[in-house]
Amino acid sequence: MMSSAVPLAAVFGCSGPVLTAAERDFFRACDPLGFILFARNVQTPDQVRRLTGDLREAVGRADAPILIDQEGGRVQRLRPPQWANIPPMARFGECHARNPDAAFEALDLAIGLIAADCLSLGVDVDCLPVLDVPQPGAHDVIGDRAFAHDPQTVALLAGRAAARLLAGGVLPVAKHIPGHGRALVDSHLSLPRVDAPLEELERIDFAPFASCRDIPLGMTAHVVYEALDPEHPATTSTRVIGDIIRGRIGFDGLLMSDDLGMKALGGSFADRARASLEAGCDIVLHCSGEMTEMQEVAGAAAPLNMEGQRRWAMARAAKPAQLLPEPDRDRALTRIADLLG
Repeated sequence: MMSSAVPLAAVFGCSGPVLTAAERDFFRACDPLGFILFARNVQTPDQVRRLTGDLREAVGRADAPILIDQEGGRVQRLRPPQWANIPPMARFGECHARNPDAAFEALDLAIGLIAADCLSLGVDVDCLPVLDVPQPGAHDVIGDRAFAHDPQTVALLAGRAAARLLAGGVLPVAKHIPGHGRALVDSHLSLPRVDAPLEELERIDFAPFASCRDIPLGMTAHVVYEALDPEHPATTSTRVIGDIIRGRIGFDGLLMSDDLGMKALGGSFADRARASLEAGCDIVLHCSGEMTEMQEVAGAAAPLNMEGQRRWAMARAAKPAQLLPEPDRDRALTRIADLLG
């Protein structure tokens, strides 16, 4: 069954490895654009395939996107032994400093494995690559999730990772736009404030996002930039989204908020959803699967607007008609380890 209605401008999680009757009814009624999976939703390949099928059936859209955070390193929802164990992206940046060709080969193999694992489960959006540029003294919430500490290497490797993910049939997400690398605190727990001047932000933090502006989806940073908008984090700032993300950076992809459940944001979940959409996010992301919170978000959100519909159509069109073949898993993992040293 395919729905002709415009979906809600939201992506939701669910509570466990099996869709509950209450969740099925809620998703059928509110019709979110898509869903996101976490470790709590993952047990076996067959179980995940059933879950992704049930989620799409609930909204009546076989093309409803299903997202995951599968970055490698400490952020991997799909874990061995069923799925490939990918090193953190910083390892590829370190390799690039020694031998760029080896880094490119290793990265292509690693992202190819990630794409194959995701696609085999019905997961078609991976929240990767991280384009943040960590700065001295910053909180390690980004840390080795970032490719490097210089914007040129970050842009080069992140752009290659995004292209390889797309070639494997999975949509990439540029995060955390316009940059989380200076945050002194973890935005999961509190609100980071960055006091760097605009010129420095443009030269370092924004540069990888500008270089990779054609990545079809992006995720905002729950970070206040004092030089841009001292009152609101990027996610809820009309100025940051309009002037910086859409303007100076030039990103015209589908823009989603980072998780509304993170403690960097204040107010009710309805307030958070409303403020994010009013500031210019195309969709809001709510990850916990907590029903009362999702109901609040759904009550405050609206159907995807015309610009959001256009950007989502552009994102879907970015997938190639012919996908690259899946790498041989054992050979690829052995080769990655050899290349990275």
